[in-house]
Amino acid sequence: MAHFVIMGCGRVGATLAHTLEDSGHSVAIIDQDERAFRRLRNGFQGRKVTGVGFDRDTLRHAGVEDAYAFAAVSSGDNSNILATRVARETFHVPHVVARIYDPGRAEIYQRLGIPTVAAVKWSADQVLRRILPEQSITGDFREPSGRLVLTELAVDHGWEGRPLSELEETAEIRVAYLSRFGEGTMVHSDSRFQEGDSLHAIVPVARLDAVTRILSKAPVKEAE
Repeated sequence: MAHFVIMGCGRVGATLAHTLEDSGHSVAIIDQDERAFRRLRNGFQGRKVTGVGFDRDTLRHAGVEDAYAFAAVSSGDNSNILATRVARETFHVPHVVARIYDPGRAEIYQRLGIPTVAAVKWSADQVLRRILPEQSITGDFREPSGRLVLTELAVDHGWEGRPLSELEETAEIRVAYLSRFGEGTMVHSDSRFQEGDSLHAIVPVARLDAVTRILSKAPVKEAE
């Protein structure tokens, strides 16, 4: 068992925390907004540390001095890089990684020896859908005829709180499951789309672009 410190309790941070804990490791997760810890599942046994992830006292409270690895996955490139440098250069954590949104910066930091993970995979996948033949798109499941695909869909915030049945009817899709708080969640007749959910649905390949356009906008409000 090893100790891991995570900076940023967004969707990625919460997923990492759950995965590491399920593997038997100890985890500390840092976020400057205490409300962010709501993304963690009930029963999470790790340490929740409220503070700035590159502050030395905050890192010590998270147990960084005994950490096997440190991951900075907050929403800020500068904060992620600074925290990663402090973890590596001040506390000598053997394994560090920073999530970077700006591809140009990511390349620079890689050259400086700071491992980075680009945070543009979802956007990149969407671009590939439009410039490459369907057969070359990876990461999706297709049934044998190739007419249907199980894929993750981006959904506008305006759908939050709305029934999934409404979403299915409007976009003409079938919701397979949700990723909620980093875990797969079965869909029921009364399920609603919530903030932070990732939607996975079965979509006719021929309608993929149309579905993407529909869900990228808020639902039309009913006339009073």
